[in-house]
Amino acid sequence: MSTQNYLVISALGKDRPGIVDELSKAILDIGCNIADSRMTVLGGEFAILLMVEGNWNTLGKMEEAIVSLEQQLDLTIIVKRTEGRDKSDPSLPYVVDVVSLDHPGIVHQLANFFSQRRINIEDMATTSYAAPHTGTIMFSVHMTVGIPADIHIASLREDFMEFCDAINLDAIIEPAQR
Repeated sequence: MSTQNYLVISALGKDRPGIVDELSKAILDIGCNIADSRMTVLGGEFAILLMVEGNWNTLGKMEEAIVSLEQQLDLTIIVKRTEGRDKSDPSLPYVVDVVSLDHPGIVHQLANFFSQRRINIEDMATTSYAAPHTGTIMFSVHMTVGIPADIHIASLREDFMEFCDAINLDAIIEPAQR
């Protein structure tokens, strides 16, 4: 079996039914496989991020097909070669959920807290919504972080909860369920 190579594909375009069907068919027809993906609708735009795997030759065909795919699917597409994830990383996956009244800077404050401690944010989704009954605009963050094995979890949890209390965020941090 040949060594797998990877290509990250980012695509953005006006939301409509069928985009995932058409893009995934094109990837399959070229001979590649979707190894990982994230997709969402933001406003009226559809955004997708894919990690496609295949041998060197099929990834080359995928790269060559991008211009015609952009036109055919009416998407803006960016591709980049990458490597598989380093599985020797001893970090521990934790889930962080935060809810608060919406105000500027929440994502930055959270990102800064974790980056100052060498903790990588591996996945993040945020949303704003109106609170039931009051209609107050709320903001929620859901993220997965990779905590280095040498960080004392109990101390981190205590520091994080104090940090959140100081800036009026309701939060939890707990081991990720795999």
